[in-house]
Amino acid sequence: MRLGYISLPGQGASDAFLSAVARALQGHLRLCGTVQTNTARADRTKCDMDLQLLGSDTVLRISEDRGAFARGCTLDTSVLAQAVAATEAALQGADLLIVNKFGKTEAAGHGFAPVIGEALCRDVPVLVGVNGLNLPAFTAYADGLAEGLPADMALVTEWCLRAGLRTAA
Repeated sequence: MRLGYISLPGQGASDAFLSAVARALQGHLRLCGTVQTNTARADRTKCDMDLQLLGSDTVLRISEDRGAFARGCTLDTSVLAQAVAATEAALQGADLLIVNKFGKTEAAGHGFAPVIGEALCRDVPVLVGVNGLNLPAFTAYADGLAEGLPADMALVTEWCLRAGLRTAA
């Protein structure tokens, strides 16, 4: 059972890092899960958030446009549920699950939390992005099973390859 996580400071840093890891792993492992792209908008205080479903060309907009002055969470939970369902379906045959974020939804036991558990039960290694705010909830969720990984692209890619190739063998 392999559960690794990265937690990088700075808005969008973990998203960019995990996207780069996923690109580096393409062609080496069968990936499933999600990576996130954040696109700033000059006319909005909140960015647009899009999830790329790994192993497919599908991109889902998971943010709702709530207007120019929106301050609260803009997550579209119904679209997140679509991403979760697609990821769960793709677990069969995957060498590695990447989850862009263990966020507030996962901390409450929803979103990708059940899929992470299912992947681990199926012996599919998991790499998760966790922001500092949700790190205590993730640590409690992982119950000592998670391995914190450094912000080093080569080391994280190597961790994924070792974990995923062990599963593929």
